[in-house]
Parts: sequence; C-alpha cells; structure tokens
Amino acid sequence: MRLRGRVEGKRIVPYYSRAEIARGAAPVAGKELVWVDDPIEAFFLQVQGSGRVQLANGETLRVGYADQNGHPFQSIGRFLVDRGELKLGETSMQSIKTWAAANPQRVEDLLDQNPSFVFFRELPLADPASGPIGASGCRSLPGDRSPWTRVTFPRRAGVPRDHFPGKRDAPESARARAGLGGAIRNPVRADFFWGSGAEAGALAGRMRQQGRMWVLLPKGMKPP
Repeated sequence: MRLRGRVEGKRIVPYYSRAEIARGAAPVAGKELVWVDDPIEAFFLQVQGSGRVQLANGETLRVGYADQNGHPFQSIGRFLVDRGELKLGETSMQSIKTWAAANPQRVEDLLDQNPSFVFFRELPLADPASGPIGASGCRSLPGDRSPWTRVTFPRRAGVPRDHFPGKRDAPESARARAGLGGAIRNPVRADFFWGSGAEAGALAGRMRQQGRMWVLLPKGMKPP
C-alpha cells in the first residue's frame, strides 16, 4: 500500500484535496504543464489518467499519469443521480458534459465532490499513434484493455476478451494487461482503451457493458 500525505507541524496529515488544490492551498504554483479553458475536460483527463491537449498554436501536448493526491475517487455522475439531476441509466461522460454546459455556475461544486486529484507529466509525442503508458511500461494501442485492480493478476498476464454484449462496435481482441487505475476497485473489472480523438472519446464515454475475460498464465503457475 502506498500512502500520500504532507507534514503539518509535527504531524503527517492527508495531502490536499481537489477543492483545496483548486483554491491554491497546495504548493504547486509554477509547476503547471499547461492551462486549459475547460474544467470539465480537465477533470475527465484526470479520470482517464492520460491524454492529449490541443494547444492554441496547433501543437499537441501529450501527458501521462505522474501521481495522485491519495484521496479516494468519488463519482460525480453518482452525485448528479443522487440529486435527481441525471437518471441512472443515462449517466455518461457526454451527459455530464451536457449538464455542466447548462449549469456553468455549479461546475465548481460538482467537481469538488471528487476529492481525488491526478498530477501529470509531459510525454514525448514521437509517434502520433502512441497511447497511454501502462503499468508494464508499454504504450497502449487502440483496443487495449487497461487498468485492473493491483492485487488480482500479475502484470503482463494475457487477457483475451470474448465480447461486450450489445456493443457491436467493441472490437474483439487479445491484449496484455496494460495499466493500473486508481478508480478500479473490483477484482474482476477492466477498462478498455478506445484510442484518441472525438470518435474514441464518444465511444468511451458511453461504454458501460459487461464482458467475459480470461487470464493466460504460464504452465505450472498457481492462479492468484
């Protein structure tokens, strides 16, 4: 287990929450990689853990996960559902963005409901097709399944996926376990990397299907 905190006097206390960081409490001024014009897009970039930022001069900045503030992830979609702002079956990245666009004065309060905050590092953009770097140190490719829980399966274990029922546009593939996600808590759950761009983002934002997966282990290795 990795704990994150800060020293306050002679005590070790939790690191700053998202709300505290947003309001300038954390000593991070001057360490910004880039400023963006949409807090909701910045939020979902943190949820994804890596991505690309289109700069005003036309260049692209590629960022990857560097660290996290140690606070547990809390779903802002669930927060909106609990308050009757969205219906459970209609909650997606797209519906949250639509709600935020219609309620700009309430976005700050919405984002504060998730105390988790992700820090990024700049990554080279040598290959335009490069995806996020996973736990194995390899770049993910479109169609990769990404974070699994940390303790369930060994890294680089092959994980063929059968299908996602009711999702015709989810490609079938056999990929290696690629990453580690802070919001992935259950023992049998995975994320799927669709790729980069608007179309991939639209598919990822709507995806909530179940599927079947297997873990391929070397002969003689005892299953976890």
